[in-house]
Amino acid sequence: MPSTISDGRDFDLTSDAIDDVNVLKGKMWNEESKFDEAKDKAQFRDYDSACDRVKSFYREQHEKQTVAFNIKARVDLKNRKRMRMSVWEAMEMLNTLIDESDPDTSVSQIEHLLQTAEAIRRDGKPEWMQVTGLVHDLGKLLFMFGSEGQWDVVGDTFVVGCKFSDKIIYPETFVGNPDSQDSVYSTEYGIYKAHCGLDNVMLSWGHDEYLYHVFKDQCTLPEEGLAMIRYHSFYPWHREGAYQHLTNEKDEKALEAVRAFNPYDLYSKSDEPCDPAKLRPYYEGLIAKFFPPILEW
Repeated sequence: MPSTISDGRDFDLTSDAIDDVNVLKGKMWNEESKFDEAKDKAQFRDYDSACDRVKSFYREQHEKQTVAFNIKARVDLKNRKRMRMSVWEAMEMLNTLIDESDPDTSVSQIEHLLQTAEAIRRDGKPEWMQVTGLVHDLGKLLFMFGSEGQWDVVGDTFVVGCKFSDKIIYPETFVGNPDSQDSVYSTEYGIYKAHCGLDNVMLSWGHDEYLYHVFKDQCTLPEEGLAMIRYHSFYPWHREGAYQHLTNEKDEKALEAVRAFNPYDLYSKSDEPCDPAKLRPYYEGLIAKFFPPILEW
């Protein structure tokens, strides 16, 4: 039977409706967070009032994160034997670590991961973003895989190989880093070119960069999820606006992703405790959608 004008109009309307739904689905991950609307955000990242443990940590990190160390860390990762285990096993292994750089919480790592994922889930964000929240700090396993201390695992990240930005917390502590006196590394562009892009700069070595390299070939997370993992501790960039002279157009998409993720990572730390046993079936179901049963760490 030949199509009628009415049939064609109905088809067009249906097609337009589907397109509208697809647009909404594509934007949902970057809609403004809702779970944190009533929270006092001034109490988070208060480094002026941080305890001596936090201040000592950052002094050590800033003195030791040199170009030479960062090159060595990346070479060591390629050469070492990788441990094999599931995502949930990795979460359980990490659970003994307390992050010395964090002034906002002293809860166990698995609890922080679940708090982050649950906040994303409550806001109705897509499954890939929920599971990104669940795994985003698993790079802290690096502490158990031959790191030199927490200073090369946790804490805010920054670019090495050029002048240390004054947007980094406790910038005065870089005076003890030999790169701050180097004739090349101490310049604005250092070893980089203008707008070369973050893919072409070296961030201080730690759990973000490590986990990105673990996951990039072993999961099906979208680019936005991988950006959330790789740059979530890069506060001088995504919060303070530093390094605009090095970023490019591609980095704008990553920046949007990290800023959409940051409230869940930061402000969920004051949420009620989570019960891993109760939540495990749901999140293991999500893990199975995006990760193989066993990964190489």
